[in-house]
Amino acid sequence: MSKTQFLPAALLLGLIASVGAAQPEGAASTKTNLPILIDTLRANRKALVAVNLQLTPEESAKFWPVYDRYQKEIAATGDRMLALIEDYTAHFSDLQNDKALQLVRDYLAAEADRLKIRSAYVDEFAKVVPGRTVARFYQIENKMDAVLRYDLAATIPVVEEPPGTPAK
Repeated sequence: MSKTQFLPAALLLGLIASVGAAQPEGAASTKTNLPILIDTLRANRKALVAVNLQLTPEESAKFWPVYDRYQKEIAATGDRMLALIEDYTAHFSDLQNDKALQLVRDYLAAEADRLKIRSAYVDEFAKVVPGRTVARFYQIENKMDAVLRYDLAATIPVVEEPPGTPAK
């Protein structure tokens, strides 16, 4: 990977860090800034893919329409995840057992749907670009997702046991 290909990844990391740092604590601020962050990340995601795939003009003409359909479907699962995060943060301080289980079930359902979409598009991408390019695309997607998940893991608090719960 060339040095120029590291630059977009660094920009994505910087964007995540700067938006996260710019948010004062509190759910209201997160709700205000998250949609802006998501829109910005989605726009930059396509640019990162473009820089790192280095498609020929012929490949580009075939690839990007499939990519746009793919992103539209994947975005729907991302929106579900965003709603789950907002629901979790809204109920974090008084999270009941039944609500916690429902959030876990909803999260796993969204993840399963995301995996279905990703799996379904392997053959779609393979119809328009070579297999190595498809593999590279999925690697790029995985790396971007890892950066986002890392940032989320750092900012979303873990469910705590209520005070007075005996240790196991």
